Amino acid sequence: MLIPTAVTAFLDHAADEAGLSPATIDAYRRDLDRFSNWCRKHGVEEIETLTPADVRSFAASEHRRGLNPRSVQRRLSGLRRFFRYLRRERVLSGDPSQGVRAPKVRRKLPEVLDIDQVLALLDIPEEDELATRDRAMLELFYASGLRVSELAGLTWDRLDLSEGLVRVLGKGRRERVVPVGRHAVSALERWRGIHAGTAGIDQPRVFTSLKGRPLGVRAIQKRVAYWSQRQGLDQTVHPHQLRHSFASHILESSGDLRAVQELLGHANLTTTQIYTHLDFQHLAKVYDETHPRAKKGK
Repeated sequence: MLIPTAVTAFLDHAADEAGLSPATIDAYRRDLDRFSNWCRKHGVEEIETLTPADVRSFAASEHRRGLNPRSVQRRLSGLRRFFRYLRRERVLSGDPSQGVRAPKVRRKLPEVLDIDQVLALLDIPEEDELATRDRAMLELFYASGLRVSELAGLTWDRLDLSEGLVRVLGKGRRERVVPVGRHAVSALERWRGIHAGTAGIDQPRVFTSLKGRPLGVRAIQKRVAYWSQRQGLDQTVHPHQLRHSFASHILESSGDLRAVQELLGHANLTTTQIYTHLDFQHLAKVYDETHPRAKKGK
């Protein structure tokens, strides 16, 4: 079967039977048209003659022309779906994309605040009830390394302020128990006194408006951004930065990657290992700034 004919058959199937959105089908059409054109230029006309080497060469050529690794991955994902369809239709006996990998996506290291920046952010003057709530919120973010979704859904029955612990229901409904530092405990106790009077004892959520409505993720993000500007930081802080800062500062002090994995609720250690890169960056910076043989001009 000619490759353009196979592409047309797949797109017709995707539109009529697979229930894909028009935007997804358009994306497949663009990617498969590029692949079809590449095949024509390189003398590959029939779909049955395709080899993994052809698919690998196509991916490499896309990368060389400036396509980022994530986009190359998307192209390959579309080709795999295309080849799966052709195998179901018995046009192909194997998958020409098997074993073909996109260039590695360079993981963007999370931005972290240094300790002085964190202390400045948390030094919120409790001039009113909202400030008391927000200080408790930010203290808990940094003390326990919660995700913003975890903090938004937190209920009072999951906080044990006398023991300084919080039971967190994280991704995949995995539960973990995380310590809550004394500053966060104190801030939460002050907020709990206000919360009982404004939200009422029947409202289980910890962080609410003064009318008792639970705060959503977006509202929490806005409050963190507001205080980063109000407290004079030179950047707009988002909640995940406090989680990243928590992890980085713990790892920097302890060197215990497994403990950081448990505290963050990561299912895999590889997810946590990004913080070793952050720690190394910090050490490299200190080295460059202090070692006599590393200083410029030495």
